[in-house]
Amino acid sequence: MSHFFRPNLKRTGRIARGVIGTLCLIAGIITVDYTLWLGLVLVAAGLFAIYESLSGWCLVRACGIKTKI
Repeated sequence: MSHFFRPNLKRTGRIARGVIGTLCLIAGIITVDYTLWLGLVLVAAGLFAIYESLSGWCLVRACGIKTKI
């Protein structure tokens, strides 16, 4: 299990996850006034992407799927 949670992102991947997370978080905060469920999904996705960027760990890569960044 510890192999699954080890850091697997380089600098560019961490920056990309941070930007994507920030954009999702902002979009979620704006969208929550119009549709609650979509806003909550975007906020949750944004927070998770920010967590991935801060920890250097990507769930998709940990599952064995190859990504470009």
